[in-house]
Amino acid sequence: MAQVPTLPLPTPDGSIGIPQLGFGVWQVPDAEVDAAIDTALEVGYRSIDTARIYGNEDGVGRALAATDIPHDDLFITTKVWPDDYGRKRTVAAFDRSMERLGLDVLDLYLLHWPAPAKDRFVDAWKALRGIRDGGRVRAIGVCNFPAELLQRLHDETEEWPAINQIELHPYLQQADLREFNEARGILTEAWSPLASGGAVLQDPVITDIAAAHGVTPAQAIIRWHIQLGNVVIPKSVTPARIAENFDVYGFELTEDDLARIATLDRGHRTGPDPEVFGG
Repeated sequence: MAQVPTLPLPTPDGSIGIPQLGFGVWQVPDAEVDAAIDTALEVGYRSIDTARIYGNEDGVGRALAATDIPHDDLFITTKVWPDDYGRKRTVAAFDRSMERLGLDVLDLYLLHWPAPAKDRFVDAWKALRGIRDGGRVRAIGVCNFPAELLQRLHDETEEWPAINQIELHPYLQQADLREFNEARGILTEAWSPLASGGAVLQDPVITDIAAAHGVTPAQAIIRWHIQLGNVVIPKSVTPARIAENFDVYGFELTEDDLARIATLDRGHRTGPDPEVFGG
């Protein structure tokens, strides 16, 4: 079993370690998610990423209750949806998520989208800070925030999020935003790291690199994320693919491989544009 490196996730008192490779459960039905997590934990994953809007926090909670792995060895993330943004509403949403997950303390809580037209994300961020300062979550961050909205959070609260989870894959590399994050001590976490299994897995550059290393295209892409320094959370419900996505520590991409993948960026999103979504 590979030992997944941890990356330092900033907190007011220092930092905590987040596994660089985690298991995402977006679009996994609640009835199936506990079995998928059981497989992921057996393979070696120790970080699980869910969200209230996924509708599977109950199943994640069942899997956590069933495992004999100590919670101190696990890292659990969930998220608040923009409909629940606001000082009191965000705290209430957190309480409901914690009840479903069966946890007393959460590792990471995230604002799921900025929804800028609603203009409630700053109040929600202040609520997350209060939850953290009360000891119920260890670290807080955001998802899908462009640089200008990250800057606004900092301007109004004097604190940067610990992490920014964004859509990121070879067809949407977001180099400017990754650079902005890094310069401010914000970790970048990639969702849809395989572009939802679309054309990127058949891209000739990716398939050629994968063949040269004797790995699958998905493994080559996940390894690319790791070498960029991203936190990455691939998702699958197929046991063989869950194991395959974890088996990315026996090879290393070359500088030429990385340069070739860098040419694939085409600004292609599989999900919504955060500048307008949720308004």
